[in-house]
Amino acid sequence: QVQLVESGGGLVQAGGSLRLSCAASGSIFGIYVMGWYRQAPGKQRELVATITSGGSTNYADSVKGRFTISRDNAKNTMYLQMNSLKPEDTAVYYCKTSTLPSGRYDSTSRDYWGQGTQVTVSS
Repeated sequence: QVQLVESGGGLVQAGGSLRLSCAASGSIFGIYVMGWYRQAPGKQRELVATITSGGSTNYADSVKGRFTISRDNAKNTMYLQMNSLKPEDTAVYYCKTSTLPSGRYDSTSRDYWGQGTQVTVSS
């Protein structure tokens, strides 16, 4: 079983920066993908960025060039560095880990979510 705990959210002015952390307890073996998602009030949860066990990263167009996803395997922690924040980045940010035992997302995969951390960007 994997548990994920996010931290680092808060209130920041537009143009500012925040770094979110996602600490994983329990071991994640094999191939997996970790990611950050966000959900603004009245909107669907959306993908922000992902990083695979091989280190490949992917970003939503809305955050490219401003956000950076990374991980520290020794600390079992994933990060999201958010720069040049905009009011439209305001949302609850969630981290997610998906195990990929077969090497791809299928019925053998398992998803784990954190509880979320609030990010509010004032104009």
